[in-house]
Amino acid sequence: MKQPVGFVHPQFPHHVCRLNKALYVLKQAPRSWFHRFTSFILSTGFQNSLSDPSLFIYKHNSDIATLLLYVDDILLTTSSTTLLQSLIQNLKSEFSMNDLGLVNYFLGVSITACDGGYFLSQSKYVKELLGRANLLSSKPVSTPLSPKSLQHSDDSSPFSDPTLYRSLVGGLQYLTFTRSDIAFAVNQVSQFMHSPLDIHYTAVKRILRYLHGSLNHGLFIPRGSIDSLHCYSDADWASCSITRRSTSAYCIFLGPSLISWSSKKQNVVSRSSAEAEYRAELHVSSSSSPSTIFCDNISSIYLAQNPVQHARTKHVEIDIHFVREKVAAGILRVHYVPSQDQLADLLTKALPSPRLLVLRNKLCILPDHVSLEG
Repeated sequence: MKQPVGFVHPQFPHHVCRLNKALYVLKQAPRSWFHRFTSFILSTGFQNSLSDPSLFIYKHNSDIATLLLYVDDILLTTSSTTLLQSLIQNLKSEFSMNDLGLVNYFLGVSITACDGGYFLSQSKYVKELLGRANLLSSKPVSTPLSPKSLQHSDDSSPFSDPTLYRSLVGGLQYLTFTRSDIAFAVNQVSQFMHSPLDIHYTAVKRILRYLHGSLNHGLFIPRGSIDSLHCYSDADWASCSITRRSTSAYCIFLGPSLISWSSKKQNVVSRSSAEAEYRAELHVSSSSSPSTIFCDNISSIYLAQNPVQHARTKHVEIDIHFVREKVAAGILRVHYVPSQDQLADLLTKALPSPRLLVLRNKLCILPDHVSLEG
């Protein structure tokens, strides 16, 4: 490190400047700002969330407040107007900030209060992706992925613009924050980021055409009781034709609201459908804490409840013990649900349009609030 050109001290030319506070463009500036904000907000009674370092929770008697920080953007919600105004005044006394009122747009997500709940939409971002891919005038399709979309990849040639492919897939990954109906399709095309082929780009364009046809759809969060946390867990056994690994998926509901979902290829090859389903249960029980898991595979439910080990399940013994201990302690319950009522089915495979529409509605992916009110 050297003194700036033109500001070299004649008596101490080898000394360096000491900053009194972090400058905006320095590498350590974000860390310094976060440390300063965290120190202040914790001194006011907030506690840092264990699941997200940018989430802070305040509890005092019946008062509850949650604060979400993203760089210098703050989202604050409280249980009462009095508490909200008090916290805003505390923040203003320490930082130079503006109160923008009720949230309507945050990190690219449009938030609209409507009858019965909130509607989250990323339609503006969808239009940006469509424009980036020159698909604004494309013909919509009814499903994001065809069962044969990624087959016969050996006959396809390398895609001419891998950077565009990675950019579009990255944008689609961000869209899954409010569009769980494309999670499986995006998971599939994300597996070819290193060397995409023409057939993979065709699959990406199909996802965008599907989004074009459902541009006004988003995630609806209804009002209701939040005294239950339940999950639907599913797996598609040996679904990858290349590695024969299974696809795990889950969707978690807090009361009537969908709050978390995942579609992911399993790390190892499962030797049976029961093993694949059980690994899916392990995935959701280790990443979150639902009280009830609904699964459509009876054998995997028996594995979770039966204390007897069998020779055919010794290779998954550690996974079995992890879930079984939670079941034995009464922390977790695993129940059977018929396949036609398995909501996570949408996140494990490409479905025909009628089935997709049914599950999409059950996962609260609905038209915008104007359609809901009508």
